[in-house]
Amino acid sequence: MLPLEHTLRGANAAFAAGLLDPERNAPEGVMSWNGKVATRRYNVYRNNVTVSLIEALAATYPAVQRITGVDFFRAMARFHVRAEPPTSPLLFDYGRGFPDFIDRYEHARLMPWLADVGRIERAWLDAYHAADAEALSPAHLAACPADSVGDLVFAAHPATRIVRSPFSAVTIFAANRGDGSIGRIDASSPEDALITRPDNDVVVRHLPAGGATFLTELISGTSLAGAAAAALQEATSFDLGSNIAGMIQAGAFVTASPGELR
Repeated sequence: MLPLEHTLRGANAAFAAGLLDPERNAPEGVMSWNGKVATRRYNVYRNNVTVSLIEALAATYPAVQRITGVDFFRAMARFHVRAEPPTSPLLFDYGRGFPDFIDRYEHARLMPWLADVGRIERAWLDAYHAADAEALSPAHLAACPADSVGDLVFAAHPATRIVRSPFSAVTIFAANRGDGSIGRIDASSPEDALITRPDNDVVVRHLPAGGATFLTELISGTSLAGAAAAALQEATSFDLGSNIAGMIQAGAFVTASPGELR
């Protein structure tokens, strides 16, 4: 590496490292017009960077912010920004680890379901930015020979996401994504979410008992019969017909073919 390139790379690294650490002094190479270190200007820029990342988190996790309140959210987000700086130039991609950070954040322990609400919001954004694809049609599935339906293997739509929670995360998410009033919610009931984008809009559905296992197995390449067996083992109330209808309506998959052809 050429000496100049090495020097520039080191200067850039020092400049970037100080942006998210308020304890660091301004890098020596950041100079003002009079030749002195531009500490004040660097601090202003550092604050603007932090504020921009906090705003990005607020845009991705509006339900989490509504639940906690703006002040709590911004304080929590500031700690996250310092702990996990961005690794991508795409701002909407920032904060992928925020729900896991919430799980570890001491002051959020009284809201143990908050991280799962965040996971649903992250899945919502990922579904929104996922590639377009034509969803599997009911006619395609109906055309499959009855004796081979159990062997079908499905390919998931790029937007399909599943989030499982031991809390009522789907209900809490839905109640806090808008501006309406919120009644009392019993957060103790486990809920699983299916996030899809069948058309232009992202949709979050509350899955019935066994539904998350069924879909997770299908997404992993398990045959329809195998996925149904796994779902029934988890929940004896699992209804195969209604779950197939639900996943088709949701646009969760794009193809279905005999396993040996994949």
